[in-house]
Amino acid sequence: MDYIELGYFGLFLVCFLSATILPLASEAVLLAFLAYQFDPITCLLVATLGNTLGGMTNYLLGMLGKTKTLKQLMNNKAKFDRITLRIEKYSVWLGLITWLPFIGDPLTIFLGYFRVKFTPLFLLAFLGKGLRYYVIIFLWNQ
Repeated sequence: MDYIELGYFGLFLVCFLSATILPLASEAVLLAFLAYQFDPITCLLVATLGNTLGGMTNYLLGMLGKTKTLKQLMNNKAKFDRITLRIEKYSVWLGLITWLPFIGDPLTIFLGYFRVKFTPLFLLAFLGKGLRYYVIIFLWNQ
């Protein structure tokens, strides 16, 4: 699919889907949009919103699960207890690192499992993901 032809909706779609468990590279697509002379500020806002909403979809999926089921699936009480302690300790602040490759998507699912407060998590995830895209756009323009 040619996301460029879809305009900003294409960018939103890729960024949304890349925040789920689908292996998409939203950063590369963002750079393609910049190469095609799309407005950097609009790209920043669209990419950040799409990626944040995709992450919050993971969060909501995590909320559907039961902590007891997760504990059984992990089959490792010590590891489950460590994760629980970290999530309880850092709580919504983990939203700042949900943009990280490999750990960000599962992290948002865990945050949903543990019912971390949605609004502050959303705002911090938006900030973290936005800063990542800002750095990419800033470096592109150098």
